[in-house]
Amino acid sequence: MEKKRGVPINIRVNYPFIYFLTEENIVLVYQIRAEEYVTGTDLIESGNMETYDVASPEDFESFIHTDSKPVEGRSIFMNHRDLDRIADEVNGQIQKIRQPKKAENQANTVHLVTSESAAGSLRVGLAQPKTVIGFPDAFSIGPLWRLPEKAGLDFRIEWLFNNINFEEETAEYERKIKNALLQIDDIEPAVPIYIWYGNNAEEQTALRFYLWLLRDKTNDICLMNTTELYEKYIAAEDGSAYFHTGLLDSKMLKQFFENEKKNLPLSEEEKIHFHREWAVLSETEEVLRIWRNGQIQNGQIQTVSESHFDSLIIAKLEERHQKQTSKDFILVAQLIGEIVAGLDELVHHFYLEYRVRELLYNGTLEIRGVPKSMRHYGVKLRNHINNL
Repeated sequence: MEKKRGVPINIRVNYPFIYFLTEENIVLVYQIRAEEYVTGTDLIESGNMETYDVASPEDFESFIHTDSKPVEGRSIFMNHRDLDRIADEVNGQIQKIRQPKKAENQANTVHLVTSESAAGSLRVGLAQPKTVIGFPDAFSIGPLWRLPEKAGLDFRIEWLFNNINFEEETAEYERKIKNALLQIDDIEPAVPIYIWYGNNAEEQTALRFYLWLLRDKTNDICLMNTTELYEKYIAAEDGSAYFHTGLLDSKMLKQFFENEKKNLPLSEEEKIHFHREWAVLSETEEVLRIWRNGQIQNGQIQTVSESHFDSLIIAKLEERHQKQTSKDFILVAQLIGEIVAGLDELVHHFYLEYRVRELLYNGTLEIRGVPKSMRHYGVKLRNHINNL
């Protein structure tokens, strides 16, 4: 939806319906049919929204949708901020519905994990009843300043919008983050919480963020380091190494949980240690973090220069050019795939593509194609590259 005129200017709740009055004397009526938090895409595609006319804004206070017929064949155009406001209101009502029901439908465990794919594997692998919250963010990249405050989230989203070529709309990405925060806020007291993570900057940063979000909750919190658990239970059999929970299948995650679910929870001292580390991270504006040393006992999140991987990109291009009879363009998706495959640490491929574009902007690389995604353009080194 694109914005035509105005945003919702008035709201009324007639549960399970929510009425939104726009500047055009149009009432959007959304029906809540489920207790899952919604995104902008859900609002558009669910079929739960209808359009009605009112004679004047004053009539909105007495408007009841069952007394009128919905308008057929009219399109209402909105930008993502309009949709986000509607989603905020809908989710606020859903949260009110969920609150009284939480005790009677309480899960035995709550599981927090970074990435929606890892969350999907946990939902399949773990027995019911449980709640799995997959936080859809890439914490190894982008600023962390003042998260999760609104100013910090806006600052982070703006940087991601301006620099990272995500395949989904930034507004949808932002809404998923907000919905995950709502789910974390909904966690009932006394339910054990398990945080799943590996030895990589993305999940280690997320671990500290989650513990900060949970700082006022009294629940037992247990840590599930999947890198260490893989080495403990599986690596001896196949010799592989996995650094991210999202790379493990549901059977592995089930095995880890069954073997480790009775481990002692974090002590208050351990929680405070992680809180302090997050407090330091949330004061920074740097946009790239890596994980050093690989073991939780002596590993650490390290902030590095934004251009940290630029020399690696150039070296890989030089290597590819040496194998060509004449210097030719290389598809960016292939280039980044080869770089990631050759590393012994997790590097976000969207971030590498951002650095490829920065090397294009500063004249180090040439381009052929349109950089709407890494599959749509190729690059090669210029004959005389700039010093980095």
